[in-house]
Amino acid sequence: MRRKKGIPLDDADPGNGPLCDAPGCNEPGVYRAPRSRERLNDFYWFCLDHVRDYNRRWNYCSGMSERQIEAEIRNDTVWRRPTWPLGGNQAKMRHGFETGRFNDPYGIGDDGDISDDSDDSDDRSGEAARRGAGGPEQVALRTLGLMPPVNLTQLKARYKELVKQLHPDANGGDKAAEERLKGINEAYTTLRRFLAA
Repeated sequence: MRRKKGIPLDDADPGNGPLCDAPGCNEPGVYRAPRSRERLNDFYWFCLDHVRDYNRRWNYCSGMSERQIEAEIRNDTVWRRPTWPLGGNQAKMRHGFETGRFNDPYGIGDDGDISDDSDDSDDRSGEAARRGAGGPEQVALRTLGLMPPVNLTQLKARYKELVKQLHPDANGGDKAAEERLKGINEAYTTLRRFLAA
């Protein structure tokens, strides 16, 4: 029968299972406790009184320096998996931003120029050429009078500004302004979808 953490094997039958691991105790050992911090899956089996005493005295961090304790806490917060600093040099190296060379399949930066040293650039070159300077995102940027790079906050601010200028109520029902506003609405929708993706 498998034991579960902190649950006695069988309180009614003291003869069932091993004896308590405390020296000189003849009670059944039904509660487990780790042997050391290096062997957390290897257990002592104690009776209730001795497991309480063991838990009162046991200190996981005993013998560790402050730096080791801090490292242990940091490892536990990320489930002991490797991590990298967000926005650190490794991210720059991965994307090539420090040299100004990165893949831009939508042609938003550098007037549609694409520079990528990876082997899969040929796979994307057709997509980039199709979009190029006349891609929907580029057309939308020109319609709104924006230059890349653009974030969602800048897009919204520019959109509000243009809507106030071109709204039919502000232009006395001018049809040209109304048509331009329709184009701005379409451009805004295109860029919002692109930036949200």
